[in-house]
Amino acid sequence: MNNKQIAIIGTGVIGNGWIVRFLANGFDVVAYDPIDGAEARTKEVIEQAWESVESLGLHTDASHERIRFVSSIEDAVKHADLIQENVPERLDLKQDVLKEIDRFAQKDAIIGSSTSGIKPTELQIKLDHPERLVVAHPFNPVYLLPLVEIVGGKQTTKEMKQAAHDLYEAANMKPMIIEKEIEGFVADRLMEALWREALHLVNDGIATTEEVDKAITYGAGLRWAQMGPFMTFHLAGGKEGMRHMLKQFGPALKLPWTKLEAPELTEDLKERVINGCETHAGDRSVAELEHKRNAFLVQLIDLVEDYWP
Repeated sequence: MNNKQIAIIGTGVIGNGWIVRFLANGFDVVAYDPIDGAEARTKEVIEQAWESVESLGLHTDASHERIRFVSSIEDAVKHADLIQENVPERLDLKQDVLKEIDRFAQKDAIIGSSTSGIKPTELQIKLDHPERLVVAHPFNPVYLLPLVEIVGGKQTTKEMKQAAHDLYEAANMKPMIIEKEIEGFVADRLMEALWREALHLVNDGIATTEEVDKAITYGAGLRWAQMGPFMTFHLAGGKEGMRHMLKQFGPALKLPWTKLEAPELTEDLKERVINGCETHAGDRSVAELEHKRNAFLVQLIDLVEDYWP
């Protein structure tokens, strides 16, 4: 049995994703969210997601009943081994919530923030015990995607980063400790570069949203899912691998192919993107698309585990 208790502060998309992840891996979860109807929405998410996590394989002690909602941050965190903060991406709000968490948490508890871009040093400013705070940045849907980026601030101890690593690993995740803090961390910076280029291609009338998605789905995305960009290019170099690849194609990096600065998000561009996505989705609801995505990810994760160590 995973005898650690997890506190979830904020039960939006990410917070609920964490809840399903921890329940599926045999943890007890205590949740707090002041928004009306939060508990009912969480139960709905658990019900919808449980089939997917069951397909991946549940911990022997997994149960969607091992969760309870409480009426204050104090009640949520006072016995928790890990507190996962998931409030909206506003620095002032996060600092205030983290300060309250820090006030009531056990002295050896790990405090993890799900922020997707704020540096942990900025999140530590108001804490009495800043050494135990880490950024623990997951990816949606959290209950399926295993990567979590762990980033410490200037006052975070190595011991706390390792403790966080081990606990997330116990939740069947693939934790990655990032030694240098930087806005957006690693994965989001990579996705942001692709997102900016995609918007330029649509804005300049070169490709539709459906064509951009097709280019990734049936091209680079298939290879990246298995081994990422570096190993993909290593194979592109033939017998000499990356050595030949850089010699052969390295000079092309100087060519002005890409437009890494984001385009202005004009009303026209927004409508192109929105209309393109809605047309591509057709009569399929977001719920239907999520269900298809989850089924696909379950099989894909299994394939990655089987074919790439």
